[in-house]
Amino acid sequence: MKKIEKIIELGGRKLTLRTGVLAEQAAGSILASYGETVVLATVATAKLPQDLGYFPLTVEYQERLYAGGRIKGSRWVKREGRPSDDEILTARLIDRSLRPLFPQNYKKDVQVMVTVLSVDIENDPTILSAIAASAAVAISPIPWKGPVASLRVGKKNGTYFANPLDSEMAFSEMDLVVSLTKDAVIMIEAGAKEVSEEVILGGIEFAQGEAKKILGAIEELTKEVGLEKEPTPEDAVSTEIKSKVKKLIGDKVEGLIKGMAAHEGGLVELDEVKQAVIAELSEESPQVLNAAVEKLVKEAAREMTLKGKRVDGRALDEVRPLSAQVGVLPRTHGSAIFQRGQTQVLSVTTLGAPSLEQLIESAEGEESKRYIHHYSMPPYATGQTGRVGYPSRREIGHGALAEMALEPVIPTNDVFPYTIRVVSEVTSSNGSTSMASVCGSTLSLMDAGVPVVRAVSGIAMGIVLKDAKKHVVLSDILGMEDYMIGDMDLKVAGTETGITALQLDVKTLNLTKDILEKALSQAKEGRAKILKMLVETLSEPRAKVSIHAPKIKVVKIAPEKIGEIIGPGGKMIRKIIAETTAQVEVEDDGSVNISGTTEEAVNAAVERIEGLTKEVVAGEIYEGEVKRIQPFGAFVEILPGKDGLVHVSDMKEEFVSDPNEVVKIGDKVQVRVKEIDDLGRINLSMLLDPSKDKPRGERREGGGGGPRRPFPRRDFGPRRPSGPHFPASRFIDSKKKSFGR
Repeated sequence: MKKIEKIIELGGRKLTLRTGVLAEQAAGSILASYGETVVLATVATAKLPQDLGYFPLTVEYQERLYAGGRIKGSRWVKREGRPSDDEILTARLIDRSLRPLFPQNYKKDVQVMVTVLSVDIENDPTILSAIAASAAVAISPIPWKGPVASLRVGKKNGTYFANPLDSEMAFSEMDLVVSLTKDAVIMIEAGAKEVSEEVILGGIEFAQGEAKKILGAIEELTKEVGLEKEPTPEDAVSTEIKSKVKKLIGDKVEGLIKGMAAHEGGLVELDEVKQAVIAELSEESPQVLNAAVEKLVKEAAREMTLKGKRVDGRALDEVRPLSAQVGVLPRTHGSAIFQRGQTQVLSVTTLGAPSLEQLIESAEGEESKRYIHHYSMPPYATGQTGRVGYPSRREIGHGALAEMALEPVIPTNDVFPYTIRVVSEVTSSNGSTSMASVCGSTLSLMDAGVPVVRAVSGIAMGIVLKDAKKHVVLSDILGMEDYMIGDMDLKVAGTETGITALQLDVKTLNLTKDILEKALSQAKEGRAKILKMLVETLSEPRAKVSIHAPKIKVVKIAPEKIGEIIGPGGKMIRKIIAETTAQVEVEDDGSVNISGTTEEAVNAAVERIEGLTKEVVAGEIYEGEVKRIQPFGAFVEILPGKDGLVHVSDMKEEFVSDPNEVVKIGDKVQVRVKEIDDLGRINLSMLLDPSKDKPRGERREGGGGGPRRPFPRRDFGPRRPSGPHFPASRFIDSKKKSFGR
């Protein structure tokens, strides 16, 4: 294999594509680097023993922990296991960028694998992997209408920038990923801080300009490699077969379309028709006949839609009937049901302590998430049977999209110090369950008392496109309009202020900016209608969290005070937990998270912690409790763990011979901080008027007790011998840092 290298500048940094370095037996391999981030992308093909009836493309993305110089944190398992959610989402992004460019009737098994070999923390391997995968397929013999370029676009202070560093993304108004060819947009994935449609379109236009560099480099690389592409397979459905099938089922097509529009389970009826056609035309290939039936139904439905009549009879911009209710589950912290047509989602919110946030380990390091959104769609949602177990890639993708849509309105940790988990259970599906999850989850969060900034609604848009002039944009698409007749699936979520998330997938290479602009405008109208219904259902978040939710408060203390909260050997913090029943978690930055089942328990713990960390100031007056009585005075606890001495001469203006005549253990008394001496000891006085104090060293007439004596030294017995044969270090526990007995 030839060793060829192409270098371009992208986002102010060099991006290098090399072939002929690794994996020379693959159909195509690219070693790509961007900064010190390096990925290997390969593509391989194999003949299938039988026609599966679809294009079997698989995309795998693997992050090796060694790429960041890390070893897995698990004590027992040190090798990488099943892919993380982030790896699956990256694999889906690459798949969605490549798949539309393969011939529909190409049936070989194609596997694209991307392995992250090195990461430099700043240059995200996701975009580099998509570019490398595009180049690997482009230089291979596999028929493909590429190349495709992928870019991440950020925006700050009105300026767009390409492939921002990870540190720059924190200041960006949006995180927009676009995959495109020279002429068309193929895929979009975007999270944004309530930006307008115009901002999104501007980002796409900016990406089109930057993509020319990537496309040019891949095209040059492909020419220099010089491999010939396999011929594109001819369409297996001939005109003759199509005509035979039409004669058999022509009168049933309209009924099939109505059945499939009514529910996603309508595919069962389609399968029955296919079986009947196969039995009648037994001399033909079953796979070809299946394809012929689907093609006939699809063409009929598309023609109907292009004439302005949707398969379920709605207007092009009409949203299906809406309904919602909140507080549907008695013991959960927040719950809501959202329904749009036959699509129904139950969303449930659970609140937890900050320590329950999700920890994520990757080659770049560890990070945590305090807001987590999961999506589940069981087989019964479409009236079918199927596998149940770990979540599918589709479920992970839909959950991530809903999470991205709601994240901009989730309150910050200092406002709402909870870990938040939302689960969207799809109980009935007929199109756009991911956007229904967004709507239901907005209500569920508000029902749980989460003070979301604004309500978020979402809608799925479709397009049926014959050519640049003849096309229709569909609002709130059905399942059939998505998977069978539509050329575009555009999901848009946002608030009344702007877009928070956007996802686009296409089956056509003719999607222009003008068509996309029209779809976004129509989506805005649909979102507004849905948002109005959500606000009517629940206008604002509950004033308080559920009685079943934990009560949480955060106290900020100076980091140097952490030791006072913990106490020697954890004695103090264990005492607080035992006496108040609240859980106390101390962070390194001085944040103390206090959680409990009741407000009383939490408030009691807060009071203890504030008392332990509060600085005692001379002149302040406290109400304290008498803890010990000695002949020379009484020790009064003025704050948790902090007590001072009231000398007998400071108990009354007149002579006091015995402190027991004035106070008893457990008495509540008001005391004034007279002074804090050089050793940090607190001297108190029950004479609240400072003018009654006597000068230092002067005793009152007949004063009792004499001057305050220093605390007596505790006698620990004879000193241990020391010297060459008895070093002191022998008696020190190095782990506990304390003298051993």
